[in-house]
Amino acid sequence: MDIGIGLPATIPGADPTQVLEAARRAERLGFASVGVIDRVAYDNHEPLITLAAVAAVTERVRLVTSILLAPLRVNTVLLAKQAATLDRFAKGRLVLGMAVGLRQDDYQVCGIPMGGRGRRFEAMLTEMRRVWSGEVRGEAGPVGPRPPRGEVTIIIGGGSDTAHARAARFGAGWIASGSAPPDRFGESIAHLRRLWADEGRQGEPRVLALTYFALGPDASQAAGRYLSHYYGHAGVTPETAQQMALTGESAVREAVAAYRDAGCDELLLFPCSADPVQVDLLAPVTLR
Repeated sequence: MDIGIGLPATIPGADPTQVLEAARRAERLGFASVGVIDRVAYDNHEPLITLAAVAAVTERVRLVTSILLAPLRVNTVLLAKQAATLDRFAKGRLVLGMAVGLRQDDYQVCGIPMGGRGRRFEAMLTEMRRVWSGEVRGEAGPVGPRPPRGEVTIIIGGGSDTAHARAARFGAGWIASGSAPPDRFGESIAHLRRLWADEGRQGEPRVLALTYFALGPDASQAAGRYLSHYYGHAGVTPETAQQMALTGESAVREAVAAYRDAGCDELLLFPCSADPVQVDLLAPVTLR
């Protein structure tokens, strides 16, 4: 199982220097990927712009949106062009995780209705692939640039049966939400593989998961502050938030083993602090 680490781009007040330094350290220490989370109605950095900056200071590590709220990007052709451009600059390292999202405020601030977002998302997925294929669109020909591998790698997020079906139809795989425990992960993988076979897909889907961690002397407090703020819409308290994160080395090791045993291909661990030292603390626990 590959181990990736989330960048602190969604932590309120995180400085760009902290985000880029975390990415540099992640690559130097041997993490397989770095990830970003999408919100609009929140004090976070926009995912594609963030990863463009990260692409400039890294060479090997995969760049994962986990996930991008695709239906909020209403211009599908422009989104396809942005993703392909980022993938070109990153030399094929972009993994474009996308989903519809659950938070109403993200849609409200964008002036976009939540209703019908699933249907719009599926239409977007079809359209993006047509753009990346080089289909002629204007007097000058296709919309470029072409992604290095022909199309950008797509991963579909979401915990519903519908999300699994979208992954089987449109994606190279699926990513579980941050609230999906490893003991339920195996059931989702089995369901996904059945749908994958029903679609006549070859091979097997790549399966990713994300979870939160905090290490160091104030780990529990950092987890409580950040996650209670991020999930405040769901009534999460600091005390409850502390239980949502892996705090301490033993908790991280146990979770990594559980996800691996469940059949996860790649686990992204997101820090609850913007301090890049979290990368240094996580590496010896997960990469040995």
